[in-house]
Amino acid sequence: MNDVIAEERADAMWLRLNRPDRKNAYDPAMCRELIDHIRAATESSVTAIVITGSGDSFCAGGFLGKLADPDPVQLRSMFFGSLELFEAIRNAPQPVIAAVNGVAAGGGNELIVACDLAIAVESSSMGQTGVKIGSAPVLGGTNMLAMSIGEKRAKEVSFLCRRYSATEACELGWLNSVVADDRLEVEVDALVAELSRMSPRYLEIAKISSNVWWNSIRDNYVSGLGMLVQAIGSADMVEGASAFMEKRPAEFPRRGEGTGQ
Repeated sequence: MNDVIAEERADAMWLRLNRPDRKNAYDPAMCRELIDHIRAATESSVTAIVITGSGDSFCAGGFLGKLADPDPVQLRSMFFGSLELFEAIRNAPQPVIAAVNGVAAGGGNELIVACDLAIAVESSSMGQTGVKIGSAPVLGGTNMLAMSIGEKRAKEVSFLCRRYSATEACELGWLNSVVADDRLEVEVDALVAELSRMSPRYLEIAKISSNVWWNSIRDNYVSGLGMLVQAIGSADMVEGASAFMEKRPAEFPRRGEGTGQ
């Protein structure tokens, strides 16, 4: 079974995350597969690249199954692989559209932030999970999302880990539009058709120019990832991941209680 299904249609390259058994959460290998598909699409004549999910989820971010007993090398690969994935999206000459078919959580929500445009179904929801499960959304949730919804609201999203309906997210500026569940692909195809009437050359110029804030924040991404790497194996990470997998509330050590290692 392919972790990512690539299909060219209606002048777009559709990339479907295909691990519904884990809500399309990605591990380093799946992340690499998605990057390779995006880079291949950038060399084709398609007007746009569309990222969507299979089953009832868009993407649950990085796969958490081994965080309770973390492998530092593998986690470093996943952390920095996520940055490489998001930069592949931002550097693609074509617009990249998030077709949000269901739940987007954690790094899955940051995947929406990284995409140029986003259309979601009415039943979908999104939000960050990091500080609730022993991590932090340093690749969009704590920084770039503020450019769309404002600093105070972005801090609410990243600090409190609440869930937001597609309608709420659209009203905040998180999404471009919300559509009926059975209309997602039709509406995305219509958006691609509209984009196909534009000059590819100047569409690329407009896209790369629009990356000014993303590029300005890049040092923040790298320093944030460095902090996450240093926290691999911490008491907070192990407790957060264990609680998540055991479906119970986490009991994090209070500030000042021990070293956190």
